[in-house]
Amino acid sequence: MKNNVVHSTDEEQETAVLVAVTSQKQNAEQTAEYLAELAFLASTSGVITLHSFTQNLAKPDNKTYVGKGKFEDIMAYVIEKDVDMLIFDDDLSPSQVRNIEFNIQEYGKEVKVLDRSLLILNIFAQRAQTVQARTQVELAQYQYMLPRLTRMWSHLSKQRGGVGMRGPGEKELETDRRIANDRIAFLKDKLEAIDKQSYTQRKNRDRMVRVSLVGYTNVGKSTLMQKLAKTDVFAENKLFATVDSTVRKVVWEGIPFLLTDTVGFIRKLPTLLIESFKSTLDEVREADVLLHVVDISHPNFEEQIEVVQGILNEMGVGDKPTILVFNKIDLFPVEDIFFEGSEVGIDGEPELSKMDRVTAFLKRTHWKTNTPKTVFISAEQRSNLAELRETIMDMLKDKHMQIFPNWLEGNHLMGHSDGYTPEGE
Repeated sequence: MKNNVVHSTDEEQETAVLVAVTSQKQNAEQTAEYLAELAFLASTSGVITLHSFTQNLAKPDNKTYVGKGKFEDIMAYVIEKDVDMLIFDDDLSPSQVRNIEFNIQEYGKEVKVLDRSLLILNIFAQRAQTVQARTQVELAQYQYMLPRLTRMWSHLSKQRGGVGMRGPGEKELETDRRIANDRIAFLKDKLEAIDKQSYTQRKNRDRMVRVSLVGYTNVGKSTLMQKLAKTDVFAENKLFATVDSTVRKVVWEGIPFLLTDTVGFIRKLPTLLIESFKSTLDEVREADVLLHVVDISHPNFEEQIEVVQGILNEMGVGDKPTILVFNKIDLFPVEDIFFEGSEVGIDGEPELSKMDRVTAFLKRTHWKTNTPKTVFISAEQRSNLAELRETIMDMLKDKHMQIFPNWLEGNHLMGHSDGYTPEGE
C-alpha cells in the first residue's frame, strides 16, 4: 500500500498547488505576479509547482480562504495529481489552517498546508549559515508555530519531512505550549547576547564609512558586491540566496569603507522575520550610504522599489543618503526600444553599443525619479561600474571628510601604515 512506501526528499521532489485570491486590494494582474513569485519561492525550496488556482472574492474567506466550490475544485486536482501540499499566497490564520485541514481530512488525503510566511521561513532555514542567522530563523519559526501549536505538532507527526518541516518541528513532536514559550524565551536571550556582541563589533567600525546594499530579493546585490569588493560572495539566481549579512573592507583612492550585503526584501515579508533579524538589519540602520539595487529587467520593478522603500521607511531609514542602482540593463527587453525617431533622442549616435544605447534610452525616456543619484549598470557584465564607483566615491569623500576633517584628497599616493591597499577598477 502507498502508506508503507518510504519517501526520500533527496530523490523525489515534492509537488504543490498554489492558491490565491483576487480581491479589492489585489487585482488580477497583481495576483498573477504574486503567484509567479510564489512559484519561484517554491522552486527555491525545491518544490515543483503543478498548478495555480485563483478566485475573485471581495476578500479571502474567513474560514477556508477560498469558497466551498473552489476548494472542491482544488481538492479534485490534488487527488488526481497526488499533490503533496497546498501553498497559499497570503498568511493564514490559525483558524483558517484548522478549517482547511479539517476539510482535507474528509477527502482522506494527506496534504501539507503552507502559507507564504511558512514557505519563506523554510527558505531562511535552508539558507542560514551563521549561529546568529540560525537563531533568528528558529525564533521566527517558534513564534509562527506557537498560535498553531496543536495543529502543527499533530500535523507534523504524520509527515515525512520536506518543505515546511525543517527546524524545530520534528524534534519537538510532544512539546506543549509551556515548553515552546520557554524555548522562545531562551532564543530571545541568546539573540540579545549575540546582538550585544554585534553592536560592539559595529561600534568598533565607527571610524569607517559604511555602505549597505539593499533591495528586493534576487536583484543582483551579491553579484554587485563581488564586483565592487573584488571578493567571493555567494550569489545564485534564487530568492534569498543571501540570508547572513556579508561585510567586506574596501579601499578606494585611500578611503577605507565597509561594504555590506544584506538580506533581500520581498512583498509580504513576515513581520516575525523582520523582528528576528533586527541585528542583521541594524547594518542597514547604521549605514552612511545605501545602494538601493533594482532589477530593471523585471516587469514590475517599480512596485519592487515601492516595497523596499516601504520597508526602509518602517525601519526609519527611508531618508538616508541613497544611490538608486538600476541593475541588469543587459537583460532589459531591447526589442521594446525603437531607436529611430526623435522621441528617443539618440538617433544620431549609431556608433553606440547595444548596452550604451539601452542605457541612454533608460536615462532619457524610461525612468523619472526625484532621487538625486541614479546609475544604470550590469553587474554581471561589468557595464557602467566606473560610473557607479565615481558616484559612490563622491558620497564617500563627503562622509569621510566629516569623520577625518584633516584628510587630504590624494594622500592615497603616500602609502598606508594601517595595512590598507587601494584597489583599482
